[in-house]
Amino acid sequence: MSKFGELIDDHQPLLLFFFDNDDELTHSMHPVLKDVAAAVGDSGKVIKIDMEKNEKLCQALRVKVLPTLMIYKSGEMLWRQSGEQDANTLISLMQDHK
Repeated sequence: MSKFGELIDDHQPLLLFFFDNDDELTHSMHPVLKDVAAAVGDSGKVIKIDMEKNEKLCQALRVKVLPTLMIYKSGEMLWRQSGEQDANTLISLMQDHK
């Protein structure tokens, strides 16, 4: 989890997307995340986190519903939402937290 601390300390907004490969809804959001990453470019990051490979992190963050998305900046969680989101909403949120 020390790597997670380093990751979220960035001064740019960071969108975290928690997913499971066996979940159709989270799988359907991967193209949306590509659109978000393309739109924010160098002014933010989009990171996908596989729940199966990061169980301790998911427990620590109390991720229970998929998909779960969070925006961090400078070590602080600024936004969190569970459920499907559209690209325009996520792009707008990332731009709001530049």
